[in-house]
Amino acid sequence: MVRLPMVPELLRQLFKRPATNAFPARYLPPSVTEFLARVAKGEAAINPPVPVPPRFRGKISYDRESCIGCQLCLKVCPAHAIEFLPATKRIRISVAQCVFCSQCNDICPKDCLHMTPEFLLACEDRFAESQIVE
Repeated sequence: MVRLPMVPELLRQLFKRPATNAFPARYLPPSVTEFLARVAKGEAAINPPVPVPPRFRGKISYDRESCIGCQLCLKVCPAHAIEFLPATKRIRISVAQCVFCSQCNDICPKDCLHMTPEFLLACEDRFAESQIVE
């Protein structure tokens, strides 16, 4: 007989509440929202954010004017997050699909793709305007 030690644990987890808070901010617990309200009034302070390290690979930026439409970035993108727009001979990048590997930046002959230090990219709608780079 084969023993499956994970089965009891899986059954226990089915009936437990999640241990994490939902994202975005409107789902934060009251203790956090009350603290943020005190910060807004000037009664409390937030520690400054931790600076991002050099060469951090955050949200991609795209310079449309420099792009020549060579499509090399499409060929090297492992996540297929880049789409070519034939009407304008430019590209559209889906941030929700991007794996931030920076291969498109490395191959671009006109250096029109760059990784920014922006990293707070979570959104409920993967087709939202903040999730598309054109």
